[in-house]
Amino acid sequence: MVPMSPTARKLLAAFSLLGLGASSAATYVHYNLIQNPDYSSFCDINATVTCKAAYLSRYGSVAGVPVAVGGILFFTWVLLLLWGGRGKSAITDSAPAYIFAGSTLALAVVLYLAYASFFILKEVCPLCVATYVAVIGVFIVSGGASSVPMSSLPSRFLRDMRVLVATPLALVVALIFVAGASWGVSAFPRETERPVVAQAPALTQDQQAELAKWWDLQPKPANFPYDNQGAKVLIVEFADFQCPHCRDAYFALKPIVDKYTANEKDVKFIFKTWPLNSNCNAAVPGANFVASCDASALYAMARQKGTGDTLRDWFFLHQQEITPDTVRGTATGVAKIDQAAFKAGYDKAIQEVKTDAAVGTSLNVHSTPTFFINGRSLPAGGIAPQYFDSLIQLELSRAK
Repeated sequence: MVPMSPTARKLLAAFSLLGLGASSAATYVHYNLIQNPDYSSFCDINATVTCKAAYLSRYGSVAGVPVAVGGILFFTWVLLLLWGGRGKSAITDSAPAYIFAGSTLALAVVLYLAYASFFILKEVCPLCVATYVAVIGVFIVSGGASSVPMSSLPSRFLRDMRVLVATPLALVVALIFVAGASWGVSAFPRETERPVVAQAPALTQDQQAELAKWWDLQPKPANFPYDNQGAKVLIVEFADFQCPHCRDAYFALKPIVDKYTANEKDVKFIFKTWPLNSNCNAAVPGANFVASCDASALYAMARQKGTGDTLRDWFFLHQQEITPDTVRGTATGVAKIDQAAFKAGYDKAIQEVKTDAAVGTSLNVHSTPTFFINGRSLPAGGIAPQYFDSLIQLELSRAK
């Protein structure tokens, strides 16, 4: 029996506690992002150094469970092995080998996630980086501390399981760990799946030149009714929360809008509702979507309260669930507006909706979504992301 050196034990404990702390914080942030996609945490420093994009991307979860939960389970498991392998216990010599084997798998996972973060998402998640460091540290230290051949682990595992069953305290701790892990995985709220939009190639110089020529031919109203408040580029969107094309445009173009509006001194974005329902939009012949007016009214109230962006994201993420009942129930909870306040403020809000719709109609909005960039309208129904991005860049370059 070769015991682990005190230095190695302390280092493994330190790296495990670092990883456990980072994973716990990441799980907390991810939980809040599921409840509120516009939640901003302490690690959201700028457009490059942020946790939000990593956690909400397809790399942030497995089967709806955040990878951070896996981090909590891994580092807790390492700490339990360190506790069980202390002194002259039966698994003193096996514990470093188990940790090394587990950390080898964990290392493969974090290398993949690091690649996705740095080279695909092109962002740095501070909590993720802390977890990477912790896993690498556990891998290196346990590899140096292990004196047991990996080939002997299967037979040792059977022996150690018999010891575990024969040791009441260790068995209770193991059962608590398994039960806690199962509960944590099953109880964590699942995030509604967001559409994955394939990234189109950037426009060539010839395509950009042709786009600029076409853009200059588009009419620009002399008195556009919205003020850019000093921004170089003003983007205005008219949309309906129940319109499928609006939902597609939201998920396709939101990353671009978010990228540029991080600094509103350069680009400002205004969202206006143009409900496809004649009850609040005189330009629409019928009530195409029965909940459009109520949803738009709630959004008008939420915008005043500061929860408009959260509600807009929820509406498009849960578009199939929108009904007058869900607007008054679930959606009012998302907007932090109780049903009594919704009822009391409805008449004023619906008048604002009608006014916005009338303004859109005066700008020749006749379908949704309709976008304007510095007063010029884009083709009805939206535009491909790479063209949308290029037009913003074009207007920014001209503003300079």
